[in-house]
Amino acid sequence: MNVNIYYGGRGLIEDPTIYVINKLTEVLEEIRVNVVRYNLYEEKNGIAVLPKTLKKADGVILATTVEWLGIGGFMQQFLDACWLYADKEHISKLYMLPVVMANSYGEREAELFLIKAWDMLGGISCNGLHAYVEDHVDFETNSTYAQIIEKQAETFYKIINQKTKMFPASSSVIRNNLLKSSSIDLTPQESEQLSMYVSDDTYVKKQKEDIEELAQIFKGMLETQENESNQEFLRNIKENFHPLNDFKASYAITMSDTGNTLVIEVNGTNLDCFYGEKNDADVIARTSYEIINRIINGRMTVQRAFMSGELTAKGNFKTLRTFDQIFQFNVL
Repeated sequence: MNVNIYYGGRGLIEDPTIYVINKLTEVLEEIRVNVVRYNLYEEKNGIAVLPKTLKKADGVILATTVEWLGIGGFMQQFLDACWLYADKEHISKLYMLPVVMANSYGEREAELFLIKAWDMLGGISCNGLHAYVEDHVDFETNSTYAQIIEKQAETFYKIINQKTKMFPASSSVIRNNLLKSSSIDLTPQESEQLSMYVSDDTYVKKQKEDIEELAQIFKGMLETQENESNQEFLRNIKENFHPLNDFKASYAITMSDTGNTLVIEVNGTNLDCFYGEKNDADVIARTSYEIINRIINGRMTVQRAFMSGELTAKGNFKTLRTFDQIFQFNVL
């Protein structure tokens, strides 16, 4: 029989959880159980690969210490890794004994959290050990407490050895119907391989660099495409200009989704259009890139866009209406 202990405390000498798991180990080894202990604070850079150690276990002991609130970060990381990368089919056969010692309030809540988490993973939870320890010396020298721990170790051994059946829990319904461990359907072998990649800092760093490089490439492609479209806008405006005698006006149309402002200055037969700023334009309008694209390609007029609310404007509204007279775009 194999039992794995996962200790989520910080490894302090005065931590009563260490005394409890040492006592559990002593009793289990006396009855010929192979006990392997993993100190999560020592494995913090490789917690993501620890779920693969569950494969050879018949039972697990999740042990942690409440120092101020909850189960602590190391244990939470381990449970997260189990949810993402562990073989759920194997976990469904694993018995778990929670051990929570506290020098602050909340040992019962922390024990319940471990039980709920293991149930969500699909494993089998047993009644555990929890206690508030004010003085670790008094606790460790108390013979009654030692007997309780020894009895619990023996009970845990019997449960695993006899493969004791437990009542079904509602968490299994929640897990099956609502929760998904991953958006990608991975085999246990693929999950284990993924956990190894995740724990490899060099690999993760390289992946981040590759993603950043791809993002820059796509950004450059989008900017190039946008620049080409912008130049096409200027070309179409110049090609479809129909001047009116003695008409003089300026337009500043901002595309809210790109941040670019299209400036059009008309002075009789002279036309100047560019991208920039003109805060004193006769008409200051705001719309989207798509609406400008539809106007330039002859599928919508400025007046229609304004009346429908797809374009907002302030300034001289007679000048705004004249826009559709001096720029008559052909449908593309």
